[in-house]
Amino acid sequence: QVHLAESGGGSVEGGGSLRRACTISVEMSSFCMGWFRQVPGSERVGVAGIDSDGNTVYADPVKGRFTIPLETTKKTLKLQMNSLKPEDTAMYYCAADGYRPVSMVVAVNGRNGFGYWGQGTQVTVSS
Repeated sequence: QVHLAESGGGSVEGGGSLRRACTISVEMSSFCMGWFRQVPGSERVGVAGIDSDGNTVYADPVKGRFTIPLETTKKTLKLQMNSLKPEDTAMYYCAADGYRPVSMVVAVNGRNGFGYWGQGTQVTVSS
Protein backbone atom coordinates (compact mmCIF):
# COMPACT_ATOMS: atom_id res chain seq x y z
CA GLN A 1 0.00 0.00 0.00
CA VAL A 2 1.37 3.39 -0.99
CA HIS A 3 0.75 6.30 1.36
CA LEU A 4 1.70 9.92 0.78
CA ALA A 5 2.11 12.25 3.76
CA GLU A 6 2.40 15.97 3.13
CA SER A 7 4.05 18.69 5.18
CA GLY A 8 4.76 22.38 4.80
CA GLY A 9 2.43 24.96 3.34
CA GLY A 10 0.52 27.51 5.40
CA SER A 11 0.05 31.24 4.98
CA VAL A 12 2.38 33.88 3.60
CA GLU A 13 2.23 37.41 2.27
CA GLY A 14 2.46 38.03 -1.45
CA GLY A 15 6.03 37.82 -2.69
CA GLY A 16 6.98 35.34 0.01
CA SER A 17 8.10 31.71 -0.22
CA LEU A 18 6.92 28.36 1.05
CA ARG A 19 8.26 24.85 0.73
CA ARG A 20 6.18 21.72 0.55
CA ALA A 21 7.27 18.14 1.09
CA CYS A 22 5.57 14.82 0.44
CA THR A 23 6.92 11.59 1.90
CA ILE A 24 6.04 8.38 0.12
CA SER A 25 5.78 5.18 2.13
CA VAL A 26 7.56 2.98 -0.43
CA GLU A 27 10.49 3.62 -2.72
CA MET A 28 9.35 3.74 -6.31
CA SER A 29 12.15 2.89 -8.74
CA SER A 30 10.12 3.99 -11.74
CA PHE A 31 7.65 6.77 -11.11
CA CYS A 32 5.97 10.00 -11.96
CA MET A 33 5.18 12.39 -9.13
CA GLY A 34 3.45 15.71 -9.17
CA TRP A 35 1.92 18.60 -7.30
CA PHE A 36 -1.65 19.63 -7.98
CA ARG A 37 -3.81 22.41 -6.64
CA GLN A 38 -7.49 23.05 -6.36
CA VAL A 39 -9.68 26.00 -5.43
CA PRO A 40 -13.34 25.57 -4.46
CA GLY A 41 -15.54 25.14 -7.47
CA SER A 42 -12.68 24.37 -9.84
CA GLU A 43 -10.91 21.30 -11.14
CA ARG A 44 -7.74 19.98 -9.56
CA VAL A 45 -4.90 20.98 -11.87
CA GLY A 46 -1.25 20.05 -12.05
CA VAL A 47 1.41 22.65 -11.32
CA ALA A 48 4.71 20.73 -11.27
CA GLY A 49 5.95 17.22 -11.83
CA ILE A 50 9.00 15.00 -12.01
CA ASP A 51 9.65 11.51 -13.29
CA SER A 52 12.24 8.88 -12.40
CA ASP A 53 14.45 10.04 -15.28
CA GLY A 54 14.68 13.47 -13.68
CA ASN A 55 12.49 15.19 -16.25
CA THR A 56 10.41 18.04 -14.84
CA VAL A 57 7.40 19.98 -16.02
CA TYR A 58 5.76 23.16 -14.78
CA ALA A 59 2.43 24.73 -15.56
CA ASP A 60 2.64 28.14 -17.22
CA PRO A 61 1.24 30.10 -14.24
CA VAL A 62 4.09 28.90 -11.98
CA LYS A 63 7.04 28.73 -14.38
CA GLY A 64 10.02 30.60 -13.02
CA ARG A 65 8.52 30.70 -9.51
CA PHE A 66 7.97 27.07 -8.50
CA THR A 67 10.67 24.42 -8.64
CA ILE A 68 11.09 20.81 -7.62
CA PRO A 69 14.43 20.85 -5.76
CA LEU A 70 17.23 18.53 -6.78
CA GLU A 71 17.07 16.79 -3.41
CA THR A 72 13.78 15.24 -4.38
CA THR A 73 14.38 11.52 -3.99
CA LYS A 74 12.49 8.37 -4.80
CA LYS A 75 10.65 8.66 -1.48
CA THR A 76 10.36 12.41 -1.01
CA LEU A 77 8.78 14.91 -3.34
CA LYS A 78 9.39 18.58 -2.60
CA LEU A 79 8.12 21.84 -4.04
CA GLN A 80 9.78 25.22 -3.57
CA MET A 81 7.32 28.05 -4.14
CA ASN A 82 8.80 31.54 -4.55
CA SER A 83 7.32 34.93 -5.42
CA LEU A 84 3.93 33.72 -4.31
CA LYS A 85 0.83 35.56 -5.50
CA PRO A 86 -2.69 35.68 -4.07
CA GLU A 87 -3.86 33.64 -7.07
CA ASP A 88 -1.64 30.78 -5.85
CA THR A 89 -4.02 30.36 -2.91
CA ALA A 90 -5.39 26.82 -3.11
CA MET A 91 -5.40 23.38 -1.56
CA TYR A 92 -2.23 21.66 -2.72
CA TYR A 93 -1.91 17.90 -3.17
CA CYS A 94 0.98 15.63 -4.01
CA ALA A 95 0.40 12.61 -6.22
CA ALA A 96 2.41 9.65 -7.41
CA ASP A 97 2.11 6.59 -9.58
CA GLY A 98 4.16 4.32 -11.79
CA TYR A 99 6.13 5.67 -14.69
CA ARG A 100 4.25 7.78 -17.21
CA PRO A 101 5.18 10.87 -19.25
CA VAL A 102 5.79 13.75 -16.86
CA SER A 103 3.80 15.97 -19.20
CA MET A 104 0.71 14.20 -17.88
CA VAL A 105 0.97 16.22 -14.67
CA VAL A 106 0.02 19.46 -16.43
CA ALA A 107 -2.23 17.92 -19.08
CA VAL A 108 -5.98 18.47 -19.11
CA ASN A 109 -7.49 15.99 -16.61
CA GLY A 110 -3.93 14.92 -15.73
CA ARG A 111 -5.12 14.18 -12.21
CA ASN A 112 -6.89 11.10 -13.58
CA GLY A 113 -3.51 9.51 -14.28
CA PHE A 114 -2.50 9.27 -10.64
CA GLY A 115 -3.74 6.71 -8.17
CA TYR A 116 -1.92 7.77 -5.02
CA TRP A 117 -2.62 11.09 -3.31
CA GLY A 118 -1.57 13.03 -0.25
CA GLN A 119 -4.12 14.46 2.15
CA GLY A 120 -3.79 18.00 0.81
CA THR A 121 -2.65 21.16 2.59
CA GLN A 122 -3.99 24.68 2.29
CA VAL A 123 -1.68 27.39 0.99
CA THR A 124 -2.93 30.95 1.49
CA VAL A 125 -1.21 33.98 0.00
CA SER A 126 -2.39 37.38 1.18
CA SER A 127 -2.10 40.54 -0.85
